[in-house]
Amino acid sequence: MLHSVAKLHYESELSQVQIAKQLGLSTATISRLLQRARAEGIVRIEVRDIFAPDALGAQVAHGLGLSQVVVVDAPPTGVLPALAVPLSRMLLAADLRKGSVLMIGWGRTVSAVIDAGLPQLPGVEVVPSAGGMQQHAQHFQSNEFTRRAAEATGGVPHFIHAPYLPDAEALDFFLADSSVQESVALWDRLDAAIVGIGQPYGLERPMTGAPTHLDPDLADAAGDVVRHYFGRDGRILDWRGEGQMIAVSCAQLRTCKLVVGIAVGEAKVPSIIGAARARLITALVTDTRTAEVLLDALAKDI
Repeated sequence: MLHSVAKLHYESELSQVQIAKQLGLSTATISRLLQRARAEGIVRIEVRDIFAPDALGAQVAHGLGLSQVVVVDAPPTGVLPALAVPLSRMLLAADLRKGSVLMIGWGRTVSAVIDAGLPQLPGVEVVPSAGGMQQHAQHFQSNEFTRRAAEATGGVPHFIHAPYLPDAEALDFFLADSSVQESVALWDRLDAAIVGIGQPYGLERPMTGAPTHLDPDLADAAGDVVRHYFGRDGRILDWRGEGQMIAVSCAQLRTCKLVVGIAVGEAKVPSIIGAARARLITALVTDTRTAEVLLDALAKDI
């Protein structure tokens, strides 16, 4: 009875009067049962500390060792478009001018912020983070992301007409192409980058054309940035593609002053921690719930 009354009141949100009528009991009896449910530990009420988004972001930034973390409240219509506003502010603060290089990652989150709007950055050189992928889904099309981002910012798009992971014997062939050389050379002088952060390996959504078997080398991967997989401790994991991809390198990301990771969701908390520890991002844009779980996770690591 204690359990039933507690579920009706705290989960179904029925009033004590409504529960009394439903069960044929007095309101006073329902009140006593709810008090007993709390006293016996059937019901536990927790009052969490509430931080303003700015304070929450500052705490997460300190815990992750990032230069900046911006936290947004998730609106009823969905959080992903809301990430575009603080991202735009970061890019404007970076003072990107004509000739500056902006790299665009790929993924659903990156796609959403491009659709929501990027700031005007006339003349900025926009380059993808990797060559093309075999998957057909829209959120894997790195060249298309670059085109859309350049259109939104007023920048100049650069494309990579080569696969992100060619056969080993074909890698040098693609890198010898002059148009590919021109684009990948921009990775050496990145001024800013926008990247998604992949989920722990094995939790990723199935990809059309992707192999069905899991790579044992990546069993401990907490996530990835541009297919550079890392453990929760930030160690870059060696797998067959590492070092053979036509993609921005870890070293090139680490020399960029502003690499903004955009990620939301509790499943991505270990991924965000790993990306920060791997020094593949310098800043983060996320939502309040993810930030709160990040703080809890970091506290348990100490």
